[in-house]
Amino acid sequence: MNKTIAEIKVGLDFGLVVQPVGRLAIRSGIIYFQYDDNFVNDGFEISPFRLPLKRGVSGLSLHPFDGLAGVFSDSLPDGWGRLLFDRMIRTFGLMPSDVSPLDRLAHVGMHGMGALVYEPDHSPEVTQDKVDLDVLAAQTEKVLEGSSEEVITELLALNGSSAGARPKALIGVDGKRKNILYGTQNLDETFEHWLVKFSNSQDGLDSGAIEYVYALMAAEAGISMPDVHLFPSQNGSGYFAVKRFDRNGNRRLHMHTVSGLLHSNFRLPSLDYEDLLNLTASLTKDIREVEKMYRLAVFNVMAHNRDDHTKNFSFLMDETGNWKLSPAYDLTFSSGPGGEQSTMVLGEGRNITTKHLVKLGNEAKLPKEFIEDVIEQTTSAISKWSRLSKDFGVNKSNRELIGRLIKKF
Repeated sequence: MNKTIAEIKVGLDFGLVVQPVGRLAIRSGIIYFQYDDNFVNDGFEISPFRLPLKRGVSGLSLHPFDGLAGVFSDSLPDGWGRLLFDRMIRTFGLMPSDVSPLDRLAHVGMHGMGALVYEPDHSPEVTQDKVDLDVLAAQTEKVLEGSSEEVITELLALNGSSAGARPKALIGVDGKRKNILYGTQNLDETFEHWLVKFSNSQDGLDSGAIEYVYALMAAEAGISMPDVHLFPSQNGSGYFAVKRFDRNGNRRLHMHTVSGLLHSNFRLPSLDYEDLLNLTASLTKDIREVEKMYRLAVFNVMAHNRDDHTKNFSFLMDETGNWKLSPAYDLTFSSGPGGEQSTMVLGEGRNITTKHLVKLGNEAKLPKEFIEDVIEQTTSAISKWSRLSKDFGVNKSNRELIGRLIKKF
């Protein structure tokens, strides 16, 4: 483990050259940030609400992201990636609390999600060898059982900075979806950047199949989805994988979660879909993006995806500074905090009805016909749960439980 980092350079890499963004420094436990003067002149807003462009040094708030601005916190792994990093730290005789957020950003280095990059780069080296998903799944299981220091570094290299609690790996997949490489770095043109998930101790062995069926239903409901695939598994019904939407070949897009944009702690649900629709309008200035967010709200509520917290919505910015809502991700059956939606609909979290969804659309000034079509299309899409879940090997008790709760809406 390298010595503690006092200062780190932030850059923006859309896939051609790294553009300097600014510098982060830590002094007496407070993190400071200063934009590069040329970056201010260019007028790119990487985080318009909480870290707007300005000259001079800014002290960053300690909460809610341990002293980082939300846009930089979005680069850090959450859940699984943090578990791996903290386990590795302990092998050096350190406690996770001994490591600053700047040390964690250096570990992300040039190979995180999105387009932000950090120097010095202490990210682990990854060899682009072929990988067997069953072997990878067995390794993640060892880590969850707490018995495998020797594979932690390897899994950490594969984690990139992907968020979420389920074990996952960043991989390269060929066009036929037969060959899989270790891959967070640049890939040759025959491979694409994907992310694959594995079950954790709370999930059943059919969690991949459930998420896959949800992705198929979401696409049927008109939601913008990345390519998805259910890779075969020797244990259970398969590994859910999704093509990364922050990469287009080796071109990169800047990615920012709602949590990071608004400095909203995703563990403390506080937002309403009305806020998300207003945010989408404000950031993208495009009614089509607002319509996409509305579709997502309707699907999450009707399909009983109650883990719809602020880290599960993201926006993408391209090299021209244009913002769009990202394709949807992490759509699956979930009971949410206390059995409520993490994101409310007009103040209601538990007993949301079609009336709430219609009113939500009306408040956002969406056309009446559009609102009716979305609700009808979503109803039709999720009615396919029973057949699809059977086709893809979801176990009988989960098929029936989820089917019953979806029908209740």
